Amino acid sequence: MRARGPLNGSAGVARVHARQPASAALRTASHAHGRIANADAFIQQIAAGLMLLAVTATFTLSSSVLTNWKIHYLTAGGNFYEKLHPATYFTLLAFSLLLLRSRGPIGEINRMFSESKLLLAYLLCWLFLLIQVIVLERPFTVIIDTFLLPILIAMVMWQLPAGQKRPLVWAIHLTILVNVVLGYYEYFSGHRLIPLTLGDVVVVGEWRSAALLGHPLTASGIVGAYVLALVLRPAICPPLLVRLPLIAFCLASLMAFGGRTSLVTVLAVIGLVGGFEAIRLMRGKRMPLPAAILAICVLFAAGAIVFAALDLGIFDKMLLRFSSDKGSALARFATFNLLSHFEWNELILGPNPVRVNALQSQLGLNYGIENFWISSIVQFGLIHTLLLMAGLVCFFIELQRRSSPAVWAIVLLIVIIAASSVSFSSKNIQLAQFVILISALLPREQRRVAPAVQVRAPVSYRSVPA
Repeated sequence: MRARGPLNGSAGVARVHARQPASAALRTASHAHGRIANADAFIQQIAAGLMLLAVTATFTLSSSVLTNWKIHYLTAGGNFYEKLHPATYFTLLAFSLLLLRSRGPIGEINRMFSESKLLLAYLLCWLFLLIQVIVLERPFTVIIDTFLLPILIAMVMWQLPAGQKRPLVWAIHLTILVNVVLGYYEYFSGHRLIPLTLGDVVVVGEWRSAALLGHPLTASGIVGAYVLALVLRPAICPPLLVRLPLIAFCLASLMAFGGRTSLVTVLAVIGLVGGFEAIRLMRGKRMPLPAAILAICVLFAAGAIVFAALDLGIFDKMLLRFSSDKGSALARFATFNLLSHFEWNELILGPNPVRVNALQSQLGLNYGIENFWISSIVQFGLIHTLLLMAGLVCFFIELQRRSSPAVWAIVLLIVIIAASSVSFSSKNIQLAQFVILISALLPREQRRVAPAVQVRAPVSYRSVPA
């Protein structure tokens, strides 16, 4: 019995020492996991800060502003780094930082594209377009700001949690309201803060406001999409007493910006939404009495303000645009006539840029081809235009899948703007602006699932020998 005692004691000590390294390893692993999680959270915060700068730059630093600051963004000359928009640099930095998280660049890219497989098709079509631009020795910065920046913005925004997107939403509200206020100031004072420029050409004698968004049509498109977001998703601004005056204030600014297409589209969508709501009310939908009283008062006040503005002649310039468009209709007709001057082999692979510029000057299209599809055919050819369209369809399907149903109204506005103006066929960031509005203001709401009630089974205990 005495010889057996030390053996039992030494075995117990061995078991205690065997347990200690295992618990220490668990504590070390938990500490390492906590450090990795803290590092990932810190990286996301820096990326969110860079995206805040990108959003602010997108809605304030237009090509006209950069040209006014002597930055050769669209003008001839300058260095290579001047040809990319500042928002592109901020977004690239944010995207690169997100690739440095714990999974590593390969793991992060794999996770991003496994969640959004259609983006691979878009990037493949964009890569074909990049190869064509490089082979033909054309400026490739056009397709970076116009077509690559939107997908980078979407991928970064989808990686940020809702709490870190909240400052971005406030930045969108603030910058758009600043542009609306500046639009009113330019319209009523007749003084333009930033000269309206189209590349090296300074446009004079234009009454339409542009604010910090660079061009009247760009400004009206962005403000129109913002109004549609406020109308179709009340969660953006829940207080009704704030949302209705904000909608009216921004909607009236479309008269100052002078965008007929955006104004008519927004009014048509609002009319359809109002008609559907009236039908639902007639079919028995319940509505709170204070909301009904407020809606009636707002309708009567809006009608009175509209009639007073028409009587005072405040928006006579905009109304004259519908009767005398100063050659816009002829320019759109010349746009369709432009294709008849090319052979089929030129249309398929893309005509010579020198010949295209000569025909544009001859047909009076110095300010651009006012149709996205025709302009793409003239620049890139029919094959690459079809590839680009397929990629854009895949991209918008991913946007729709991750957004609320209200995104369809903004997509409709984008398509109409693309069919009636230069829009995305030239070097600009307008598509990136729409993507920011959709991804920040119209995210898909998470469905709340009630927690399942767990019924505990009776537990039986039995004694275990020491």
